[in-house]
Amino acid sequence: MGDEAHSDVPTRREYMKYGSAVVTGGLLAGCSEQSGSDATPAQSSTPTTSTPTKTSTPEDESYSVTMEPVGTLEFDAVPERVAPFTADYIDMMVALGHGDAAQSIWYQGRYKTRHYEELDGVSIDLDSLTQIWNDGISKETFYDIDADLHLMDPSAPTDWFQAWDQQDLEEIRSNVAPFLGNVIFRRTDSWHDYRYYSLYEAFEKVAEVFRERDRFEAIRSMHDELVATVQSRLPSPDERPNAALVFAGEEPEEFSPYRLSGNGANKEHYHTLGLSDAFAGSGIDGLSTTDTGTIDYETLLEIDPDSLLLRYHKQGKSREEFEASILSYMQDHPVGSQLTAVQEGRVFRGGPIYAGPLHNLFMIERYATGYFPEAFTGDELFDRQRLADIINGNV
Repeated sequence: MGDEAHSDVPTRREYMKYGSAVVTGGLLAGCSEQSGSDATPAQSSTPTTSTPTKTSTPEDESYSVTMEPVGTLEFDAVPERVAPFTADYIDMMVALGHGDAAQSIWYQGRYKTRHYEELDGVSIDLDSLTQIWNDGISKETFYDIDADLHLMDPSAPTDWFQAWDQQDLEEIRSNVAPFLGNVIFRRTDSWHDYRYYSLYEAFEKVAEVFRERDRFEAIRSMHDELVATVQSRLPSPDERPNAALVFAGEEPEEFSPYRLSGNGANKEHYHTLGLSDAFAGSGIDGLSTTDTGTIDYETLLEIDPDSLLLRYHKQGKSREEFEASILSYMQDHPVGSQLTAVQEGRVFRGGPIYAGPLHNLFMIERYATGYFPEAFTGDELFDRQRLADIINGNV
């Protein structure tokens, strides 16, 4: 069945108006959009187990969530089937105990999940997530997912990927479910002319959607404690190395710069450590929708950064796997081996580009201990069991 075959499908609003006898709670979520101010969500009193459960809302109790660029959505129930786009928002759902509500991801290889292995009872079935991108973005996929809410910036399929026009977007919004979300991982897109959110600002909005204020506050408290601990033990700014953040392949011969300077949720952990951008003043721009250029080893050697942060698109490698493959290749490279970062052992995995709040905690710890081993011993810098208990509703 083609994308255009759904023009006669009743909208969810029509189901609610004319077919309420057969509508279940999940279909009521996210039923309308309107302008308005942020609402204060009620706190959830329903505990979850290690297998996340859904928080229910009384049928006569509605609530609203406001987030740009959509505005305000009214909810009659906590959504049970949610279609996220990027992994940062799925990580938020997992953190809030609602990972089982996630139905989709734009590309599975961009979702790094190794950190869940360190949290008892916390996991997600990647194979259960429908991949939205398959040589394009099909509207049919959205009909098949049949979500109660699309937890994604509506500009993702239109402006970011330029796969849909506004008519396509409105069709899915009307026939399937509304959109709510904001592209937060970077701030370099000219089409993003509306408000950006920090990682925890966006996380708070998702907590409002799932009515999980207590979990959100508990994780934010852990984050603030970790940041305070790390920053209290950092060396002075002039003793911190600069870093070149780049994308690279398995056997890198060229690199796509991704500037460390500037804002964006995927760089918040670097900013926590006060790392400076090795490309500053070099005239080299960062990777964006308009600039996909690369540099070679010779150019990188001219800059000769104190440290390298290498990102790659495949599923996350352990430090040992990284050293045995990518780092080993650079150490044997005739030019790459001359880099100060390679010679002094300051080449690190670059971390996920779509980093959610759980990613962020592990990244802060990883780079604090990796960059400053004298200040941070091998001890864990935050309590894994406490975090797992928060996620699993055991506190």
